[in-house]
Amino acid sequence: MKWPDDATDWPMREYSQHILCRPHRWHIQRAGNGPRLLLIHGAGGATQSWRNLYPLLEPFFELLAVDLPGQGFTRSGAQSRHGLDPMAEDLLSLLHDIDFEPDAIIGHSAGTAIALRMVEMECSAKSVLGINAALGNFEGVAGWLFPFLAKALALTPFAANVFATTTTRSSVRQLLIGTGSKIDERGEDLYYRLATNPEHVDGTLSMMAQWSLDGLLKRLGTITTDTHLLACTIDNAVPFSVSERADARLPNSSLTKMDGLGHLAHEEDAETVANWIFEKLQTKNAAAG
Repeated sequence: MKWPDDATDWPMREYSQHILCRPHRWHIQRAGNGPRLLLIHGAGGATQSWRNLYPLLEPFFELLAVDLPGQGFTRSGAQSRHGLDPMAEDLLSLLHDIDFEPDAIIGHSAGTAIALRMVEMECSAKSVLGINAALGNFEGVAGWLFPFLAKALALTPFAANVFATTTTRSSVRQLLIGTGSKIDERGEDLYYRLATNPEHVDGTLSMMAQWSLDGLLKRLGTITTDTHLLACTIDNAVPFSVSERADARLPNSSLTKMDGLGHLAHEEDAETVANWIFEKLQTKNAAAG
């Protein structure tokens, strides 16, 4: 996406930096002091996903939010590096270059899988917190059909342009409603701006086409990092059962069930999600003060 021409009002823009760490030109947002938290959004999102949570956490932590390769304002320098392992590797390289060793990683949806892969690769984080963590493959016909369609679209010339130019506000609204979440007009507008940008769409399609959790899922039982999962009962994108199965396999895991919220819980009710984070990272008393 162009910067700054179409992003003068982008959330947390005052904290934005653009960092060249090959192969990508990253967009990051870094602010605050205290224990270090890395924030990783899910597929199709960007740093705007944290717009309501960021100001609640910033007084107590040093935060680093990133746009994944090809998504948001991160310019991808290698289309072949949008899968789980390459993104985890490239994120670790970025952290090394900017001297940011996270104490914990907060991931939303697919961002949780990236976080767990990073700790497998000896990231410094002592805890991983997953919000509606996408730690399961599509089942049945969808298990092969969805990745096949994503790969086909990613390889089709101009597919991203066609998608971006034909997307309407109504279709974005319906997509968000389909997650089970109730997003305000501001949030809807930000997702519309992402969905109508060909570069962002292309990056999202590439991530979906290259995405595979098979290896990570097989190794869940060997990941000893403290992991805390927050799963919402009306999440229509990642069913609650996905977090239940992951929690049962992860050796040092806790699972919190949250009623009444959907897949984008941290955008719907940032205060409740922030309190969960404070509790799991044992900073609740400091936050209350």
